[in-house]
Amino acid sequence: MAVRVLTALFEDYEAAAGAVDRLEAAGIPHAEISIISNRPDAAAPPPAPGAAVTRPTDPTDGAGTGATVGTVLGGGAGLLAGLGLLAIPGLGPVVAAGWLVAAVTGAGVGAAAGGLIGGLTAAGLSADEAETYAEGVRRGGTLVTVRADESRADGVLAILDHAGSIDIDERAEGWRAQGWSGGTIGPAAGGPGRGSGL
Repeated sequence: MAVRVLTALFEDYEAAAGAVDRLEAAGIPHAEISIISNRPDAAAPPPAPGAAVTRPTDPTDGAGTGATVGTVLGGGAGLLAGLGLLAIPGLGPVVAAGWLVAAVTGAGVGAAAGGLIGGLTAAGLSADEAETYAEGVRRGGTLVTVRADESRADGVLAILDHAGSIDIDERAEGWRAQGWSGGTIGPAAGGPGRGSGL
């Protein structure tokens, strides 16, 4: 069965965290969900007692730290327990957890291909889709990305919509009206702006 990468952008971290909780409650393994938020002050839960957490003080020093922090803290307690602070090229410090973090920071993929844009394109999104979602995170949004079998895709999209994801096409049009000249999503870019099949 084909695996799809489904993405949704949220205005605030709380709505995105609610979506992650609902996805996990619906049986989506936290290993298949990622969250990246450009609001680190509002998102990071306190570490578990006795857990050593290294947070980078210089964004260029921490590009690979988040994947380790997420692995250490995640330990079966759900994706949100694994949030860690890391630096993503082009975005700076963000709070993130999940498989996409490894794609963005692992083996130099992120730095070589444009940080989040490189990670999203490596996951199967078009360059235009990836650029638009990265812009949403850069502007303070929170991105939730899910890998799901085609048979579960509609259910995942329903959860993301119900949790309050924004209409990324509409938002991108507003950015273009302000002078942004980035990517497009829409039907011409391979679907309703919610991801791709792999």
